[in-house]
Amino acid sequence: MKTVNILAMLVLLLVGSAYTTDRHEMDGLRSNVNNAFTYGEELNYRVHYGWINAASVSVKVAEKPTVIDGRETFRISAYGRTFRSFDWAFKVRDHFVSYVDTQSIAPLKYYKKVQEDNYKDEDLVYYDHVNGKLNGSQKDMDMPAYVQDIISGTFYARTIDFENAAVGQAFPINIYLDQEIYDLKFKYMGKETVKTDLGKIECYKLRPQLVVDRVFKDEDDMTIWVSADENKIPVRVQANIYVGSVKVSITKAKGLKNPFNSKSVRY
Repeated sequence: MKTVNILAMLVLLLVGSAYTTDRHEMDGLRSNVNNAFTYGEELNYRVHYGWINAASVSVKVAEKPTVIDGRETFRISAYGRTFRSFDWAFKVRDHFVSYVDTQSIAPLKYYKKVQEDNYKDEDLVYYDHVNGKLNGSQKDMDMPAYVQDIISGTFYARTIDFENAAVGQAFPINIYLDQEIYDLKFKYMGKETVKTDLGKIECYKLRPQLVVDRVFKDEDDMTIWVSADENKIPVRVQANIYVGSVKVSITKAKGLKNPFNSKSVRY
């Protein structure tokens, strides 16, 4: 991985002219049941670097479907930015968009524009899951069917049934990031209750496998908590990195598809 965007990896926790203009009608895509999210959902997060309130992240699902290659998609946008008071240390202005097929919960299009201090990058890709081809503004490549990007992968994971999962059970996932495809997995670690700005929330605890690089020194250095209800929204992310620790905490959730049953009254 040539560059690693800390905020993007945690959210985990999202137009140029160089890409091909060929289009493929993608018949025969899988059907993946989605009872977790819908149009109009909005999630906001606060990012702490150590004890410093460093940044904010917002994730929004557009109010209406966007048609890509004749198929309806969820347009999911993620914005991450450091606060001005933290810009002096490391300025981040990141924008990601994933267009996720409503039937297969697989991305059909992905756009990234990032500014991380002095580093800038932009990427645009189209996924052809039937023919196993990824057409990108920076690189064309073969890909496994139903590969995810960092935004679509988060929403795909929300469709998984963790209630009947065994502790330690692993779930494989292929992730596209920065012109590479990674064969990764995440493990279900049981349930925990997490205190948040919204109150106490019962959560499923997950541990994704990370790419060990200049940011993460161990593949188990991140833990994610998602609400233990039908929404399965990301509630908290904690990660140890080479230069400290990062915590992402939910501050707002609206437009949820289901009642927020895992949340107790505010404490």
